[in-house]
Amino acid sequence: MNERNPDLTLNAEGQTRWNRPDHRRHGFHNLHRLARYGQSFRAAQVMTLHKRMNLDIADMDSVQHLTSLPWFSAMAVIRGNHLLFERYAPDFGPDRPHSIMSISKTLMNIVIGRLVEEGKIDLEQKIAHYLPWIGTGYGTATVQQVLNMDVSNDYSEELSDLRSTTYAHEEACGLRAPTDLTHEHTMRSFLATISSPDTTNRTGLVDYKSANTDVLAMIAEAAGGRPMRSYLADIADGAGIEGSLYITTDREGFPSAGFGVCVTARDLARYGSLFVRGGKGIDGRQVGSAGFIERSLAGGIPMGAPRDWVRYSNQTNTDGRWLGHGGFGGQYMIADLVSGIVGVFLSVVENREGIDSNYTVRIIKMLQDIGRLEIQV
Repeated sequence: MNERNPDLTLNAEGQTRWNRPDHRRHGFHNLHRLARYGQSFRAAQVMTLHKRMNLDIADMDSVQHLTSLPWFSAMAVIRGNHLLFERYAPDFGPDRPHSIMSISKTLMNIVIGRLVEEGKIDLEQKIAHYLPWIGTGYGTATVQQVLNMDVSNDYSEELSDLRSTTYAHEEACGLRAPTDLTHEHTMRSFLATISSPDTTNRTGLVDYKSANTDVLAMIAEAAGGRPMRSYLADIADGAGIEGSLYITTDREGFPSAGFGVCVTARDLARYGSLFVRGGKGIDGRQVGSAGFIERSLAGGIPMGAPRDWVRYSNQTNTDGRWLGHGGFGGQYMIADLVSGIVGVFLSVVENREGIDSNYTVRIIKMLQDIGRLEIQV
């Protein structure tokens, strides 16, 4: 007698076991091996980190408080090759990969930015130009609108609604077993189902949709003439990660750029340094675009409260000084482009929805304050 995979099967409420409050911490700490499909990448050279632990960071009230909470997993702060601070929960450690969920979206700032600089992507071009098979949910939107989460369609990312589209998206990302075992969505087939009578976002604020990121990844393949895995290999090499960059994929091997990456805290900080270096890898080769990164600092559209001082720009969050992004469940990364400090915080929110907006704001403000410290090493 057969039974469904218990980690990946939905309960009556519509949640997989790995994402239920009682199992979510285990799920986020092990998603790289729980997902149905995946790829991994290791760097040819490692960005060496030298400990220069800074007590000014350790003494901050926000650091002491947030790293003492039961949701906390890991925190790391670096500038250049100096490791300024790190701390781990008792059930975690420096060599453990952690799901970073939507921080994964920043990959597309690197990839699309480079393709724009090479003249292979026009930001004002319609999505249907690059993806003729795409449905009405994206066909008439421009690449820039998709980059800025400025598109209206029937994809819903209302995380409190366990029947919203974002959870169905998990099937195409290998994060849940299909309800119908005779038919499983691929990323391409899922994205094509999204529809809209008018893709114009008239709210004046971000209309956040994880599907946007996977549309951009599809465009990168179509316009760049290379599979997404080759861009990811470039990024792993450019960041000089020490462990593996794991990413979930669909059944056909297409990576989930929207929320599929799992890495260690140190390696996420190494990756964040790519933005500080203007997209330049540790070997001096250009992986992203310095000009696109600079434009990302200046552009974007407002995010809603309680993050209304932050803009969403080219698959990153920014206040005009730093670029970063958060992740479902309690992660955040900030790369301060003025000080060169990169701070990452990994945690697992254990309420029903897996989100707490006020908690996220506290993390952002802590990392933002760290980025503004005058640190001598």
